[in-house]
Amino acid sequence: MPMEVLARAAEGLGLPLSAQQLQQFEEYYHELIAANRHVNLTSITDYQEVQRRHFGESLAVGAALYRAGVLKPGETARVLDLGAGAGFPGLPMRIAHPALRLTILEATRKKTAFLERLVTRLSLEGVTVITGRAEIVAHEPAHREGYDLALARAVAPLAVLVELALPFLKVGGCLATPKGSRASQEMAEADRALALCGGRIVSAEPLPSPTPTLTLVLVEKLAPTPAAYPRRPGAPTKRPLH
Repeated sequence: MPMEVLARAAEGLGLPLSAQQLQQFEEYYHELIAANRHVNLTSITDYQEVQRRHFGESLAVGAALYRAGVLKPGETARVLDLGAGAGFPGLPMRIAHPALRLTILEATRKKTAFLERLVTRLSLEGVTVITGRAEIVAHEPAHREGYDLALARAVAPLAVLVELALPFLKVGGCLATPKGSRASQEMAEADRALALCGGRIVSAEPLPSPTPTLTLVLVEKLAPTPAAYPRRPGAPTKRPLH
């Protein structure tokens, strides 16, 4: 059976995968490795490690969102994966939860070209890939405050990420971001960004994964984000709202 490591991990998370879904993950792996020869998508290429780290950790995020009530099995949600790179965690979550309407935002055209091919190859409906910067796309009416959930994995420190992601969310929506050993420090440094952009941290729970000290931080959108945010491209990173 393909993807045995992932299949066991998914069972343990309460997200059993069908044979068709496991085959989609198998194809995802082979497409990733082939594209990685030409585009810098991942430093992890071992078959089992990709299952554990990329696919398994992505599904662990999804399972945590089910437990928190942010996602409900079978229910539609409009989801943005911000700075998705090779598609993590959004695409694995979409494979496991076909009702998700997923938009993938990535600034690097070579990466979005890979993602477009992958979405077509896996026959994933309801998935849109956009090449662009969050600082620009977040001001477009089609995306401004239109999403139920924003995902971000290894994109930026939390203070920066809050400014980039919260403008995309509806009031009542959530940002979900896995953080490493600096999670507590990043949360403390994000107070001003949260206050300015209309959010608050509602939970920070350990995420079951092969990576030690991985914490899933959930930020709820409490109020509309002022039109000034996010600032022009590069400003959130160069001058975080500390």
